[in-house]
Amino acid sequence: MNRNYTLGLVSVSFRDRAPKEILDAMKKAGLSHIEWGSDVHAPCTDTKCLRELATLQEEYGICCSSYGTYFKFGKTPMAELADYIAAAKILGAPILRLWCGRRSGADMTEEERAELLADCKEAASLAEKEGVILCMECHQKTLTERMEDTLWLMEQVASPAFRMYWQPFQHKSIEENLAYAEAIAPYTYHLHVFQWKGSDKLPLREGIGEWQGYLKKFTTPRTLLLEFMPDGRIETLSEEADSLRTIVGGMS
Repeated sequence: MNRNYTLGLVSVSFRDRAPKEILDAMKKAGLSHIEWGSDVHAPCTDTKCLRELATLQEEYGICCSSYGTYFKFGKTPMAELADYIAAAKILGAPILRLWCGRRSGADMTEEERAELLADCKEAASLAEKEGVILCMECHQKTLTERMEDTLWLMEQVASPAFRMYWQPFQHKSIEENLAYAEAIAPYTYHLHVFQWKGSDKLPLREGIGEWQGYLKKFTTPRTLLLEFMPDGRIETLSEEADSLRTIVGGMS
């Protein structure tokens, strides 16, 4: 296996499962890192729950690569960001995932864009002070839906504590996804890994060559986090993890 890749799982893949069940499945699948979601498994204000998760991580020998928040610029009060950062520190997560706005840049007014940018700069300043990194979800109906808007945002915020995730858009072509991956690679820390085509969720084994092409666009070490199963079943995790290892094992 290429030693540059860290392999893990996003806990929201199994929202209906208890943390211990998820960690059990991860251990069996040979995955070493987890991104806990703030919506179900790791609420940012539930200190007892967060500490229990940190203890479980230690017991299973699994690290918290990141804290998958549902903090959304333009919707979540900025004052709440401090709570999310405090929660990430309890989990031992150096990175927080956030959502950048509530609509595509194509649908934003100049005033909305300016307000969003001001909030992002404020957040980046706090992250620098707290020693964490904020990564924006690469997602539809946010400012980072379009490559050009994402590059604009990274250049405008210009902070090492304000970076990106990447994932392919299931409604775009492979060529479009490759172009986006290459453009934001210098700003990207983690990748969410799945094989979707439109509304169809496919086994990762059907996208091995495609994903190897994507990974070639990222020239420095990345954390690859499996997100959702093609059939929604936790029993499928080992098979998906094997496919992920096949992908990275074929990288030169």
